[in-house]
Amino acid sequence: MHLERILAQTRATVAERKQRVSLRELEQRATRHTPRGFARALREKAQEAPAIIAELKKASPSKGLIRADFDPRSLAVELAGAGAAALSVLTDAPFFQGSLMNLEIASVAVTIPCLRKDFMVDEYQMVEARAHGADAILLIVAALTDSELRTLKNAARRYDLDVLCEAHSAEELARARDLGCEAYGVNNRNLKTFEVRLENAIDLAENMPADAVRVAESGIHTADDIKRLRAAGYHAFLIGESLMRQPSPGAALAQLLHPAAARV
Repeated sequence: MHLERILAQTRATVAERKQRVSLRELEQRATRHTPRGFARALREKAQEAPAIIAELKKASPSKGLIRADFDPRSLAVELAGAGAAALSVLTDAPFFQGSLMNLEIASVAVTIPCLRKDFMVDEYQMVEARAHGADAILLIVAALTDSELRTLKNAARRYDLDVLCEAHSAEELARARDLGCEAYGVNNRNLKTFEVRLENAIDLAENMPADAVRVAESGIHTADDIKRLRAAGYHAFLIGESLMRQPSPGAALAQLLHPAAARV
C-alpha cells in the first residue's frame, strides 16, 4: 500500500531532520511568521464565492510528474491573483517532489494563507510548518491513530496553526468529528485504489461537523462540479492537478470561478 510506504519514509525523513535542525532553532524561526487564519479566510470567501484552495503540486505517486515548469513563487502569485482563497503547498519530497522551501517561497509571495500539505506524523512537523510560513497543516485520519490525531491537533493549536482534518469515509469522519478542528475535508480519492469519485464528498456531506469549514478535495474539474458540491454544503474546494496541468493555472482558476465571463 502506498500510504504505509509513504508514512515509513516520512518518519525516517523527520528523524533525519531532527538531527540537523533543533526544535529550539525552529521555534525561533516560527516566531517570525504570524499565522493568517486559514479557516477564517475560507469561511469569509465562501460567503460571496467558492473558496478555492489552489494546490502547488509538481508530482504524485499515482500520476508521476504533473508539472515540469514548476516555479512556486510565480505559481503562488498567479493563483492568488486569479482569486484563490488559500494555497496548499506539497512539502513531501520523495513522493511528490515538494519541499519546505517551496512552502516558504510561496508563503512569502502572497498574502493569502498557506496550508502545509504533507503526511504529518510528529509534533516536530508542526513547528517546522510555521517556521516555513504555513498557516495550517493537514491531518490525514487514515494515517493516524485516535491518540495521534489528538496529539498532533493540540500541537498545531499551540503554534496557532489551523488544522484541515482529512477523511475518506464515514468511519473516518466519525473518528475525527469530535477533535474540534477548524476545517474538515473529504478526499474523493481512494487511498488504496486511487479511484476518484466526486460522489464520495456528496455522500458524506451530512456527516461533516456542522460548525467547521467543510472542504471537498480531489476530482474537481469544472464549475459544475463546484456547484454540485456547494449545493451539498461545502464551503471550500481543494484543486491541484487539474490546475497544474494547464499552461496557465491562473487562467484555468479564473475560468472555474467565472465560467460565464470566460465564454464571452
